[in-house]
Amino acid sequence: MISEKMQPLLKNNSAIRMMFEEGKKMAAVYGAENVYDFSLGNPSVPAPKEVEQAILDILREEDSLFVHGYMSNAGYEDVREAIAQSLNRRFGTAFHQDNILMTVGAASGLNVILKTLLNPGEQVIVFAPYFVEYGSYVRNYDGELVVIPPNTKDFQPNLEEFEKRITEKTKAVIINTPNNPTGVIYSEETLRAMAGILEEKEREFGHPIVLISDEPYRELAYDGAVVPFVTKYYRNTAVCYSYSKSLSLPGERIGYLLIPDEMEEAKAVFSAAVIANRVLGCVNAPSLMQRVIMRCVDAEVNVDAYDRNRNLLYNGLRECGFECIKPEGAFYLFMKTPADEKEFCEKAKEHHVLVVPGSSFACPGYVRIAYCVSYEMIERSLPAFRAIAEYYGLTK
Repeated sequence: MISEKMQPLLKNNSAIRMMFEEGKKMAAVYGAENVYDFSLGNPSVPAPKEVEQAILDILREEDSLFVHGYMSNAGYEDVREAIAQSLNRRFGTAFHQDNILMTVGAASGLNVILKTLLNPGEQVIVFAPYFVEYGSYVRNYDGELVVIPPNTKDFQPNLEEFEKRITEKTKAVIINTPNNPTGVIYSEETLRAMAGILEEKEREFGHPIVLISDEPYRELAYDGAVVPFVTKYYRNTAVCYSYSKSLSLPGERIGYLLIPDEMEEAKAVFSAAVIANRVLGCVNAPSLMQRVIMRCVDAEVNVDAYDRNRNLLYNGLRECGFECIKPEGAFYLFMKTPADEKEFCEKAKEHHVLVVPGSSFACPGYVRIAYCVSYEMIERSLPAFRAIAEYYGLTK
């Protein structure tokens, strides 16, 4: 009954979601306050007040047939122009509405651009550790995923191996910065070097290679860190953005796909992406949320709350004896495990701590800890982490 393409996906269902479901079961048994669920990247900071006000104002002020009706498959023109101008103010770019296609979140944007670009058998390169769904998205269009091994020293992309693995079949490269699961921001130096490699390979193979930048965490950066805007470094760049984290709206599924004029055959790529958006079944991004984004395009979520969580968790884990790098952005901490990471996750569950094994991100030997939870939960969890550390002989 089930298609051959779906069967492996069914067998390898997301470990993140499975852990999340496990957490709900444990909460029913032990009480939610006694379960420390760090599995899912579900924002704990409320959406900015401007969002709720915008929804109310739109329903009162704008024509209901317009708000709830069809529009261009690319989205409302005024919304797309507002986003383009916001980007131009912030990053010194020169975008316009015909560079912006509204999507059902970044995941939809990724599927749209991959469907637009990929022929069967063409390759898409990703850098481990990477968000596990990339593999599913690429296989949706009969592409081949090529995984670059992780650089566990600082988790910047392994560019030496990257250069070796690019072939004539390489059609695209996906990057994610700030990164899920490490929280690392890819440096300007890294992006310049990556662009240089790609330009050289384009000349060698005689066809464009598209750099797809997946950016749902762009606005979540700490300690004054700057997230470089990728289109400035490489012309054949497409950006997939989501407001899920920057405005705490994961359930609303609203984002955009950016295709700059500098991209080779940009107009044709954009037109094909609009059609892909339609034929994938999305048709258009949710109309009400598009109107909200227009009014809240420069609104900001409370990043300080995540920063407070980050410092508490990082310092607490280090005091327990665990090894990890301090995240620069996003709301994940990637911690090295003192044993096989799946065994570690099982031991952690005995202490009611739920984390995601690094093998889910093609980087075994680590676990991802999502600190987009309440500060109080992190405080309550630290004795459990200390007990786990004592079991492995890490505490001093």
